[in-house]
Order: sequence, then C-alpha cells, then structure tokens
Amino acid sequence: MRERVPDDIVEDILGRLPVKSLTRFRCVSKSCNSIITGTTFINKHFKLNLNQCESLISTNTRSGHLLYATKDKNSSSSSKRVCTVVCNNDRTLTQVSRFEMPSFFDECNIVDFCNGLFCLASYEKELCHIIYLWNPSIRMFKKLLASPFTDKDTSHTTSIMGLAYNSQNNDFKILRIVTVLDGQEAEAEIYSLNTDSWRKVVISMESLRGYEPNFGTIGEIYAACIFLNGALHAVAATDDYCFILSFNVNDESFREIMLPPNSLDGVRGYFGELALFKGSLAVFIISNEHQGILCHIWFMKEYGVAESWTKKYRVQTDWLCNGDFFGCTNNGELLIKNDTGLVSIDPECQNQNILAIEDANWVAFSANSMESLVLIDGGRVSEREEEEKKNSNVCSMDDLGGGGALGSSGGLGSSSSGLGSSGDGPAGRLHKN
Repeated sequence: MRERVPDDIVEDILGRLPVKSLTRFRCVSKSCNSIITGTTFINKHFKLNLNQCESLISTNTRSGHLLYATKDKNSSSSSKRVCTVVCNNDRTLTQVSRFEMPSFFDECNIVDFCNGLFCLASYEKELCHIIYLWNPSIRMFKKLLASPFTDKDTSHTTSIMGLAYNSQNNDFKILRIVTVLDGQEAEAEIYSLNTDSWRKVVISMESLRGYEPNFGTIGEIYAACIFLNGALHAVAATDDYCFILSFNVNDESFREIMLPPNSLDGVRGYFGELALFKGSLAVFIISNEHQGILCHIWFMKEYGVAESWTKKYRVQTDWLCNGDFFGCTNNGELLIKNDTGLVSIDPECQNQNILAIEDANWVAFSANSMESLVLIDGGRVSEREEEEKKNSNVCSMDDLGGGGALGSSGGLGSSSSGLGSSGDGPAGRLHKN
C-alpha cells in the first residue's frame, strides 16, 4: 500500500510551480483543488513569487518589463490583447506573455496595473463607477461598484483611480477620487480586496494642512496615480494652488507634498507630468518660452522632503508635447508614443530608440512581472446565469468568450462576498492658459 504524501509537503511543492501549471493541477484531485484555492496557499504562493521578482530586480540581469495593450491585427474581430515583454540589457525585447481581453471589456480602459492584477473602468459610466479587477493569468475578474455620480453636468468634474498593494496587510486597494469645480470638497472612495468593501472619505485642505481654513477646496485632480514608498500620488489643484496629493495604502491617510518651489512661476502654457524617474518621484514641466519648447525635469532626492527637489534636466525639445507620455524606464528613459510609434528617449543625450511595439493604446513599465492566484478563490456559475446574477462579482473568463460566469467573493485570502459600494495611460497633465 502506497504511503500518502503529507499535505504540507504537497503544498510546498505546489507553491514553487507557475500559475499555469497550478490551474491545470486543480483537476488532478479534490485535495489538490482544495489546496490551490485555499487562502493560505494563495497568500504563500503570492509572497514567494513577489520575493523571487524582487530578487531578480536586485541582480540587475534585466532592465524591467513593458506591458501594453493593442488590437489583434490577425483577428477578424476588434479584439484587444495585453502583452508583456522583457527589456533586455542589449535593448531588445522578448515577449513573455500575451492575454486576450474579452469583449466584455470593450468599453473599458486599463486604469492601472499592480503585481499581476489589472484595474479597468469605463469613463462613460458615471465617472467610472463600474470597475473591474482582472487577473489574466487565471482568466478571472471581479466586478466592483463605486458610487455613481448623479449630477447631470459632469463637464466640471474629474475622476481618477489607482491600484496598489498593501504589503503590511497583504491586500490590494483601489483609490478613486472625484472632484467638482463648484466649491464642493473632493471625495475619495477606498476599496479593500480583503474585506470586499468601500470606505468613503472627504479630502479637505484643512485636513491636509491643519491650518489656513480659507485655502479653498480641491477642484481638480489629474490622472496620474503613481505608486511609490507605499503610497499613491497624483497632482491636485485648488483655484490658485497645485500640489501632490499622497495616499498611504497602509494606514489610508492623505498628505500634501509640495511641488518644486517656483517651478510653475512665469511659465507660459505649461503642462506637467508626474512619473517615477530612476526610483524617485519626478515632475515634468513643459513650457513654451522665447528659446522654444523646454522640458524641465525635477526629481525628489529625499522622498517627502520638499527642499530636496532638484532640477535634473532642462532641454529644448518638443517630443513630450507632440506625443503620448507613458512614464519612464528604470534607467530614466522616457516612454513616448509619437509619429514614429512607441519610442524610448534618453533625456540627457536625446537619443531615440524605436521599440518594436505597434498601435499600443496603453503602456506601462514595471520592474517586475509576476503572476498570481489572486481571485481564484471565488466561486463560478455558468454563463447562462450571468444575466440572472448581475449583482455577483467574481467571474471566470474561461466561461466568458464574450460573456462570463459570475460568482461571489474572492481576494487575497478573502472569503467574504457581496458587492462593493490610468484613461489610457498613466500620465496626467496640468494645463495653464
């Protein structure tokens, strides 16, 4: 009689396997399926993959990964796909994954990406209150509902979103901020995947500064949620003041970070981009001056210290104005889509490197590229039941094909169920007439 392998050894072996193999092994036996879809195993597998990715980053054997969304030219339909390529040190690209996006997401834009999860939303639906978390590795997604904006006039209203991983609580969080240019206070909604719930917070200048009660309200916020040092960052503005709004994902607190001092004074027709530049928070300010179009690149040497803002580059160029800006690579090259296509540009010598990526409508750079089992612990029902269960919110894309199977719950170790409550590209712009 064969001796049964202990569950802890089986779990240890399975924990070292890639996601694709694990999804197949769910069919081997009920015990394997129970282990793979269990909260403990999902968390263990996630942390192991995350540690491996961080280890690869420290060895500096690669220059990171590019993720991009594009339409499939070989398909008769207008299907879209998301691809990941490795940026090799010899400046070549090697594709490591490609996932088809279901037609269910045709009206959605990718808002953000974090540790294998994508956040999507439709900006035509009451300021993107319908949101999806998508894990393409296991073909599962989770539908969320934030608060819809009921005011018929949305011309003076802005909405941004960001996705981040909370390392302290092993949780994914979504931040959604809505602002109105009529004196109302800005509102933030915070979603936790672990608790499958939303929390609403009012963001006032008084709460940020603790003084100057007549400083006005946040009337605009710009679509660039940059994740750094455990916080999401975006540029916010009152009637006469711009600053960086920071959201700490661990304690869910907001704080103000000052922009470079006097960086916007006397600048005509400027706009700005918030990005990560060689691991530091950076602001790109474009001005139309007598010398021509200039790009001023400031970066923060010491995070959170306004006095550490340093102007790194001031170059005469128009490549940032005439293209879509998608952020920076690890080595400080700027990712821009222009008439040539997607290129990376060295701001110091201004050399351009044409990337072999065509028709990308969303691009992001990531130091790591990992897959996970997050969302696999949600139940499934058949496609036929989708219309009958529109309030259910975890779906298997294997069951979609154009629709989807819906179930309840799911998250990083979440067993709760129920319904909660990028634009294309991560860059945001400040405009001044």
